[in-house]
Order: sequence, then structure tokens, then C-alpha cells
Amino acid sequence: MDHAAHASHIQHTAPPDHNRDMEHAQHASTHAGHGAHVQHSGHTGHGGHAGHSEAMFKRPFWIALALTIPVVVYSHMIQMLLGYTAPVFPGSEYLSPLLGSIIFWYGGWVFLTGAITELRNRAPGMMTLVALAITTAYAYSLAITLGVVQGMDFYWELATLVSIMLLGHWMEMRAVGNAQSALNELAKLLPDTAERIVDGRTETVAVNDLQVGELLLVRPGASVPADGVVQAGESQLNEAMITGESRPVHKHPGAAVIAGTVNGSGSLRVEVTKTGDATALAGIMRLVAEAQNSRSRAQDLANRAAYWLTFVALGVAALTLVGWVLARGFDAYTLERVVTVLVVACPHALGLAIPLVIAISTTLSARSGILVRDRLALEQARSLTTVVFDKTGTLTKGEQGLVGIATAGLSEDAALALAAAIEGDSEHIIARAIVAAAQERGLTLPQVGGFEALPGRGVQATVDGRQFQVGGPRLLEQAGASLPAELDVQTRAWGERGQTVVYLLEGQAVRAAFTLADVIRPESREAIATLKQQGIRVAMLTGDSDDVARWVASELGIDTYFAQVLPEHKAAKVKELQQLGGKVAMVGDGVNDAPALAQADVGIAIGAGTDVARAAAGIVLVRNDPRDIARIVQLSRASYRKMVQNLAWAVGYNALALPLAAGVLAGIGVVLPAWIGAVLMSLSTIIVAINAQTLRGLDLRTAEPTGAAAQPATA
Repeated sequence: MDHAAHASHIQHTAPPDHNRDMEHAQHASTHAGHGAHVQHSGHTGHGGHAGHSEAMFKRPFWIALALTIPVVVYSHMIQMLLGYTAPVFPGSEYLSPLLGSIIFWYGGWVFLTGAITELRNRAPGMMTLVALAITTAYAYSLAITLGVVQGMDFYWELATLVSIMLLGHWMEMRAVGNAQSALNELAKLLPDTAERIVDGRTETVAVNDLQVGELLLVRPGASVPADGVVQAGESQLNEAMITGESRPVHKHPGAAVIAGTVNGSGSLRVEVTKTGDATALAGIMRLVAEAQNSRSRAQDLANRAAYWLTFVALGVAALTLVGWVLARGFDAYTLERVVTVLVVACPHALGLAIPLVIAISTTLSARSGILVRDRLALEQARSLTTVVFDKTGTLTKGEQGLVGIATAGLSEDAALALAAAIEGDSEHIIARAIVAAAQERGLTLPQVGGFEALPGRGVQATVDGRQFQVGGPRLLEQAGASLPAELDVQTRAWGERGQTVVYLLEGQAVRAAFTLADVIRPESREAIATLKQQGIRVAMLTGDSDDVARWVASELGIDTYFAQVLPEHKAAKVKELQQLGGKVAMVGDGVNDAPALAQADVGIAIGAGTDVARAAAGIVLVRNDPRDIARIVQLSRASYRKMVQNLAWAVGYNALALPLAAGVLAGIGVVLPAWIGAVLMSLSTIIVAINAQTLRGLDLRTAEPTGAAAQPATA
């Protein structure tokens, strides 16, 4: 199929609201020379991570950790708990205040500035909570050091809190950065240079200097530098990173090639048809970037939950302060309870729960040839009850092909070889289908002579001195031929299916009959069966006659079909199904499918669909493979499960930890120290990150059956 056209024309503008929960990898500047770059507007990361990166937390963490060790060793609390005495040297009493101050101002600076940003935006979040916790601990400890108040300082708690928080943020940003690898990997597919053929010689030029119409040499093992058409040579190309197709794809003169795909052992000469931002690879990168930016309902829910948790935490901290002040006065223990509440309330895991799953699922889908334009479309796919396929070009190839042969006195191969030889000089669509069928079987065609077109009837030619004719029913009438009984029954059955029947005649004797129809894709049967296994109803729309529609539906095991549907009425049929209840997906590839794609709860443009169809769809499939619909449902369900698991863990952790931090069980001796709160908070973040990463193990090559047994397709 023509992959080159599938995404290269899509023009997307980034949504104006970029307050998203992801930090996109800035690959554009690195690969700007390739031309296939994606422009990202600045946007806030989750939980206030505006402009944050892995490097901003990695170095401060290691420095803070190195300084935390002596602070902990010289902590009076730790010395008492473990029963040892740290070495004393002149000024050792100032070691903890000095190192604690460095840790606070250097290690904690990113949290302090993040809190200021949140407060300026009137959107307090976890940075505000972390800043409150470490500021309170540091200010109280410094007051004790200066003799302003009496008590035990919190330097070691401050040091461990900052170190653990830096570790948690580093782990998070590293996980998010890994999840953004799809764009970087796609950008790296393009070579930096290309070999341009000029006047019979080759010259090496930069990829961004290529122009449409130029001829390129693609050597064995090299990457294709731009979209184009093969002019000379044959080879096998690895298109896995673009289309998800694991097997090499054979390329010959006239075949389209995609920028970024890898050539096999043959040498190709390729004429450039698209460069830079117009290439299919650039289009895919825009779709991936847009998908990672698009907002989902689950993500909005997580953002709102994190926002309100901030106020809940502040409220609980205030109640904790008031309660313990009334119970025992304002002392170190009271302050420790308040600090612990602020530490464990950080909605860090909550902020990571959804964005990381979104990033990983987008990466998975892109690698599998499933391009998600709208996150909401993928999210809704999990609850689909009906999938409606447009027949032509989706379940079928949209081209006439030989689907049946019946003979009288000849073998099938002999009859087909004769018909193909006679039709060899004809350009008619039926002739091409018969010739193609003979080529697929590897038949040797006999020599023909005296070829003659019979207007309105067919063609005739001589083979080994015998005259044969190939044509339709009018040829039979003109020749006065009648069908043998064995052919009559079969041709009647074909006619009832609305198929085209062509006859091979020798004089008045009918030697064979061939039936042609829109060829059903070999993947369609498996696609329909898998969707039924997933508990999804399948319907089909077509403008063809009821006979044709009934035959295709019968072949594929489709229970519901709509025949003779005009293009303007397709959206109405989708709406009709929606009114029956449930969510409906529409799968199509043509301009006339666009209204139906827009009407459906989930619009899916398949394969080399038109630009209009892709613009109306929430999901674009690179391949003409209807099995990808079941893979979309599988990915949607798996992603949703991970989102729910992460949200449950993040919210459940806070719901349990906040009361313990406030000291509601202090009466029975159960308290949650500040450092343990910091450890638990970071562990919750790491657990959520690891759980999201397990989504990478999802195998989208085969959809997972989750429903009733499939109905067998009729052979």
C-alpha cells in the first residue's frame, strides 16, 4: 500500500492550553537539520514542573546525599537511638547547621522556586507543600541553633527530606523522559546526509537541502532520507518503526518509500516526492506530539484531585497545629506533626499517575502504527460497544479481484492461464484482475495471436489454432451458448451475491466461468472475530447493493450491515446506532467517511485514508489492517487499568498517611515521623512510576480476547 501518503499532509496546530502533565523531549533543536521537526510550545509539567528536567534533580540529589550522611551521623536523635557518640572536633557543633543550610538552599532551591511559581499562578500544588515542609523544618532548627527557642533541631530530618524528595523527583523525571522517547527515536531515524544523483554521478548533500524531483541513491543498509518513489532497483525495506510492520516490505519501480525506513540488501534510485515537514515521518511526529499534549478526562480528574489535596493538606496541617498546641503547647513535637503532615500530603504520585501512562501508551501506539490524534478517543475506545466499518477500502481492498473459478472440461489453472493470455493486451479492470490472479498463481501463459476486442461483449484471440473468447453475459447471448449444468448452479450463486461473472468460450462451448468482486482483505476475518471476542458488536456500511453487502457480511461473520447508503447518510446511520445506547466507533478511509468519523464517539481513519478522513478522526492507522481496531481497544483497556491502579494507590496512600501524620493514633503510641513520611511519599511515587512502566510489556501484535467466544467466519 502507499504508506507515504498516510500522514504527510496533516497540518496540526498545537492546542492553546499547554498546562499539561508532561515535559516533551526537546528533539526539534537537535534534529532541525533534518527538517522533520516538531515545534513545541512551552507548557507546564505536572504538579508545577514547569521547565524541569532530570538533570535539575540528579546533581543536587548526589550533593545533598553526600552532605546528609554527616548530618545524620552527628544528629543527637540518631546518636541516642543507636547508642553511639560521634567524634568531636573544634566546631563540630556547627557541622549540622552549616551542612543543613547548604542542603536547604542548594538542594531545596528547586522546590522553593517551584512554590513561588505555583503561588504566582494561584495554583498551589506539591511544590508549595514541599517548600512549606522544608522551610518550616529549617527555620525551626535555625532558631534552636541561635538560641531563640529550646528543643531538638530537625537538621537531620530536613536533610533526609530534601534528599529523598530530590530522589523522588529525579526518578519521576527520568521515567517521564524515558516515556518521551518516541519523538526522539523517530527524529533519529532520518540520516543527516543523502546521496544525490546529478548527471550520472553522486554527491553527498545535507538532507534539509533536498528538493522535490531530485534523484537519490539509497545504498544497501542505508536509511531513506526523504519520501519518494522508486525509479530503479528492487530491495526489501524495514518499515517497522514507521508502520509497525515486522516483515520487510518489497520495493520495486513505482513503489513509494518513506523517509526513515531502512533499506535492505538491494540498491535503489528514488525520486524525492516530499521533504522536511511534508514527509510521512514528520506527520507521524506531529501526531505523536499532539497526542502527548492532548488532554484526557482521567488526566483532568487527577489534576483536580491534586489541586484540592493541596488545600486539604493545608487544612489538616492547620488543624494539627491547633490540636497539638491545645493539647501540649507549641513545641518540637507539635512542629514535627505539622511538618510530617505537609510531607506526606505531597500529591506527587497523584500528579504522575496519569501523565506517565499517557506518555507510555502514546509511545506504544506510535510504534505499532496506531497514531492517536486525540487522547480522549483512545480513552473512550475501552468502552466501545459497536464498531462500524466502511466496506470499500477498509474491510475490502477497494479493487476488483478474482474470487472464484468454475470449469467444464478444464483444470482451474489451465482455464485461468487461457483467460489471462487472451486478456493480456486489455487495459480493462476485469482483464487486469484476471492477469493478476494468474501471476499470483505463477502460471505460464500460452502464446496468443489474432487478438481482437469485441465491443460491448469482451475479447477474443487464438491459442494453438483454437479460437477462444472471454466476456460477460452479452457474449453468451451473441454466441448462442448455454451454460453446462455444473456451471449454471455456480454462476447463479455468484449472481445472487452481486458479483461480476466472466466466461471463457470456445465456439459455443463454455469452458469456464470466473467471478470477480471487491477483494476482502485477508486480515478482515481475524479482525471481526477478535472484536467479537472483546465483546464488541460489528456493523458494516456500504454504498453497494444489498446482494454485495450480504455476501461480504456473510463471509466475515458480520451480523449487521447497511447497504446502498449514500455518502451523506453515513453519519445518520452512525447516529442511529448511538441512539441504541453505548459508544460507537466508525472506521473509514474516504472523503465521504469524514462526517461519519466526526459523528462517532471514536473516529478511526485507516491506512492510506484521505486527508479529510484523517482530519475528522481521533485515531489514524498507518496500515490498511483492520486488526489494528482490536489493538486500539486492547491498548485503551490496558491504559485505563494502569490509570485506575495509579490513582487508587496515590489517593489511598494520602488518605491513610494524613491521619497518621496528624497523630490521631498518638494515644496508643502510633506516630509517623517526618523522615518516614518522606520515605513513604517517595516510595509511592516510585511505585506509581514502576506500575506505569509495566505497560511497556503489552504485546499489541495480537489483541487479547476478553469477551465471549468468537463466531466463526464463513469460508
